[in-house]
Amino acid sequence: MFKLSKSIGRMKVKCKNEIRGCSETFSLSEQYCHSMTCMYELIPCPYQGCRVQLLRRDLDTHARHCEHWRQPCHMGCGTILSHRTQAKHNCYKQLRQEYEARHRNHRAIATALQRKMRRMQSTMAHMKRQIGLICESLEVMDDLHEVEEEEELGESSASGTPSSSSSSNG
Repeated sequence: MFKLSKSIGRMKVKCKNEIRGCSETFSLSEQYCHSMTCMYELIPCPYQGCRVQLLRRDLDTHARHCEHWRQPCHMGCGTILSHRTQAKHNCYKQLRQEYEARHRNHRAIATALQRKMRRMQSTMAHMKRQIGLICESLEVMDDLHEVEEEEELGESSASGTPSSSSSSNG
């Protein structure tokens, strides 16, 4: 079987794309490799959204005009370009616009954080005043409580001993 398989693999065949113009002849075992590189193979356009089927040899020509063509800028700025935007694309201008947009965004965030910080500082100052007033109130209440206790002690000691004027009058 192995020898038969090997003999069949060596048989010469014409490309399945002969009707489209390929004149290649190769061994049957090389058919798959050839079909992956055959310039007359019908393939789909590789750009997302394009449904065109074309010959591999026509791919470069099609790519120059395909409305679905998208590629990152070859200069490395990261911008995804189409045929319409490629001609007027300027990396410096693009990067400058992105920088300015981010800078504005950062300034807006910083301003919002500063406002929030001022509100928090104001709230903290208000809370400190409130705590101070509560502490003062507690001290006053403590002082009053001490005075009341002293008065109660003074009254109970005064009422516990008979007074000399009441005993002589009686």
